[in-house]
Amino acid sequence: MTGIIALQGGGPFVANDQLDALLLAEVGAKSAVVLPTADAFEHPELLVAASMNWAERLGVQVEALMVLRRADALDEGAARVVRSARAVYLVGDQPLHLRSVVKDTVLWDAVRGVLVDGGLVVGVGGSASALCDPMVDPRGGAFTIGLGLVSGIALVHEAEHWSHDRLHRTLELADTTVVCAPTGSALVHRATGWDLVGELEVHGELT
Repeated sequence: MTGIIALQGGGPFVANDQLDALLLAEVGAKSAVVLPTADAFEHPELLVAASMNWAERLGVQVEALMVLRRADALDEGAARVVRSARAVYLVGDQPLHLRSVVKDTVLWDAVRGVLVDGGLVVGVGGSASALCDPMVDPRGGAFTIGLGLVSGIALVHEAEHWSHDRLHRTLELADTTVVCAPTGSALVHRATGWDLVGELEVHGELT
């Protein structure tokens, strides 16, 4: 894996413009594919609209792929679009749905391929949590199987909304490193290792 992974705590397309611009330039991306999969049951079109405004501010192009069901993730045409991308953004706050849609599909293979080819993969909010294995289960704060793009780290997204007691219970259950990422923060992995952006709390070791 030679590309860049960015796990952003929250605020898709509004809270991380400076970091996004830096990362896109670093991989030479003038466009990004946006996957609002994890908001399939909410309003994915709102995330798409936000991405268009974001792209205008940053001077890049956006292609939104409405991969909302598992059948969409099994479509070779959608996978082909992702394979050709230098940057992919996974957004939306239902990590369990994202996992159920993309795990073990041609689309997920294509996302992993973006990293192999030196590109950028960004997860924001709940989608960032889903990229990790283990993944924090939003139903109660315990741990479950994630997508495994990042192994050995669990991410608490939008950590500013977690109560002290809820976070304490999650940390007590943890047998892995847990990173608490509020909106506007990010955990970024390059070939040289991990970089912390913003006010992250790391419980354990980053390897």
